[in-house]
Amino acid sequence: MKQVLVDRYGTPWEVARCAEVPDVGAPAADELVFDVLAFPINPADLWFCRGSYRLKPPLPATPGAECVGRVVAAGASVTHVRPGDLVINLQRENWTQRRKVKGDDAIPLPAGIDLRQAAMVRINPPTAMLMLSDFVDLQRGEWVIQNVANSAVGRLLIVLAKQRGLRTVNVVRRPELAAELTALGADSVLVDGDDLADRVAAATGKAEIRLGVEAVGGAATARLVECVANDGTVVHYGSMSGEDPVAGRSNFIYRGVKLTGFMLGRFLARRTPEQVRAIYADLGAQVKAGTLSAPVDSVYPIDDIREALRHADRGGRHGKILVSPNGAI
Repeated sequence: MKQVLVDRYGTPWEVARCAEVPDVGAPAADELVFDVLAFPINPADLWFCRGSYRLKPPLPATPGAECVGRVVAAGASVTHVRPGDLVINLQRENWTQRRKVKGDDAIPLPAGIDLRQAAMVRINPPTAMLMLSDFVDLQRGEWVIQNVANSAVGRLLIVLAKQRGLRTVNVVRRPELAAELTALGADSVLVDGDDLADRVAAATGKAEIRLGVEAVGGAATARLVECVANDGTVVHYGSMSGEDPVAGRSNFIYRGVKLTGFMLGRFLARRTPEQVRAIYADLGAQVKAGTLSAPVDSVYPIDDIREALRHADRGGRHGKILVSPNGAI
């Protein structure tokens, strides 16, 4: 079978290759085997290839934080899914044609779900959902501010916030994104800049914003921190700039602003397996219904992983780059 291997860290499309590897074999009693139907290329996957991600397994290694698959075999003690079911995998190393995992790591998705969207259910939808719920007890009518609003997480957060009766300020780099995000339900779309806090105050009627969501880092963090109210919370979940968050200490000392971080695995680990499945059941149903979705730019075969990685690293894309290892989409 085919699998993507990284032999050394460096430029993703130079260090990743599609290789022939042995089949995974039959599952044990507590395992299952699934064919990988599609996987997305996420920023964290690019960082993994470069060696700048938090995880650095022994090389050669296989990237891939998420995928969607179809079960082909299940062990005797695996009862929540059966052959033919669609699943997502809570473990990594998903850039391959076939995976064998523990049964508890496979989360079922509803039959009939769009496979392209299903490939992106594992990380971004629960990230947006839990950042809205796990830090601040927001009430209907309150405001949330986020940057990277045009990202997959940002778009999902707009929709999920709207469902809860929350209003969103969405910070972007390009003004032409305003119409698209407004159509999703964004209440305000502003271009980032040094006077951001003043423009946010004007757009919201000087509302007290108790939650900010930030994924740029560097000075962008400082600009977002200045937009939240005294005793507000800013959640940092990524650094598109590659820089650590920066913010003036007066925001913490005198205004009581809290700067904290989010990593999906850490927050899912606080929940029981049944609670995790319930989260994905809700999100999967919404994806199937079309309530939640993310744009897809292109789909590549696994043999073209290097070109797929080049494309994923370029600006100006119109959505995620997906790979279909078995030609399913």
